[in-house]
Amino acid sequence: MSPPRTSITPVDAKPQRLKAVGLMLMAVALFSGLDASVKYLVTREGLGIGQVVWSRFIGQFGLLLLLVPTFRIMSARALFTTSRPGLQLLRSVLMVATTAFNFLALQHLRLDQTVTIVFLAPLVVALLAGPLLGEWVGRRRLAAILIGFVGVLIAVRPGLGGIHPAVLYAFAGMLAYALFMLLTRHMAHLDPPLVTLFYSMFVGTVGAIPFAIADWQTPPDALAWVLLCSLGILGGLGHWLFIHAYRLAPASSIAPFLYMQLLTMVAFGYAVFGDLPDALTLVGASLIVGSGIYLVQRERRIVSEMSEAKVPA
Repeated sequence: MSPPRTSITPVDAKPQRLKAVGLMLMAVALFSGLDASVKYLVTREGLGIGQVVWSRFIGQFGLLLLLVPTFRIMSARALFTTSRPGLQLLRSVLMVATTAFNFLALQHLRLDQTVTIVFLAPLVVALLAGPLLGEWVGRRRLAAILIGFVGVLIAVRPGLGGIHPAVLYAFAGMLAYALFMLLTRHMAHLDPPLVTLFYSMFVGTVGAIPFAIADWQTPPDALAWVLLCSLGILGGLGHWLFIHAYRLAPASSIAPFLYMQLLTMVAFGYAVFGDLPDALTLVGASLIVGSGIYLVQRERRIVSEMSEAKVPA
C-alpha cells in the first residue's frame, strides 16, 4: 500500500524543496561513505570482493525485512508477486553487476575517478532511450551527451599512459547501471516500487552467496567488522533518503544535487586515503556534470512545454 499523496501548495513548496535537497545531499554522502568503506575493506583490511558485495546486499535485505513487517507495508506473499518475473530478474542481475564492477574498480582507482565515470550513466541512458524505449533526443541534448563523453576522455586520458586497467571495471559498472536505469524506467508502472526493491535485494543476497564463500576472509579487527556490517545500512538508508527526496520535489529541482557526490567522494578520498583529484579529472568531471545538469533542465523545459500545449486556451 502506497502512502497517501499530498498536495504541495505554493506557500509550502519552497520548504519542501529545501528539505528534498537536504535529503539528497545526505543520500549522496551516505553513498560516498559506502564506497569509501568498501575501498578501505578491500585495500587496507584485505577482504575479498565477493564477501563485500554479499555483505552489502544481505545488510540492506535484512533491513528491508525488518521494516516491512514493522510498518505493515506489504505482506510477504505480495513482495514476491510480480507481473514480469523475467524483467525483475534481469534488473536485479544488472544491479548486482553494477555493484560488483564498481567495487572491483574501487580496489585500484581513486574515489573521485570512479564516481566521475559513474556520472556518465545518465548520458548513456539518454542516448540509449531512443533505440530501446523510443525516447529520442534532439540535437541540443545529443550535443550535451557528446560533451559529456569528451569529459570522460579528459578525465581518464586513454593513450596518455598511466591509465589503470581497472577503468574497464568502472566503465562496465557504469554501462550496467545505465541499462539498470532504463529497465527501471520501463518497469515503473508494472510492479510496486517495494516489490522491485525486494527482488533486487533478494537476488543480490542469494546470488552473491557462492562468491562470498569462495572469497571469504575473516575480518582482522573490530573496525573491519563494523564497516562490513554497516555497508547495507549505508546503502539502504541512502536509497531511502534518495527516494523520499524525489517524493518531496520535482526531479528537475533536485537531480542536479546528485552531482554533489563528487565533492563528498573527494572529501572521503582525502580524509581516509590522502587522495586528491588532479586537474584533468576535475575538468572532465565538470564537463560531465554540466552536461548532466543541462539534460535535466532541458527535459524539464520539454515536459513543461508539452503540458502547456495540452491546456486549452
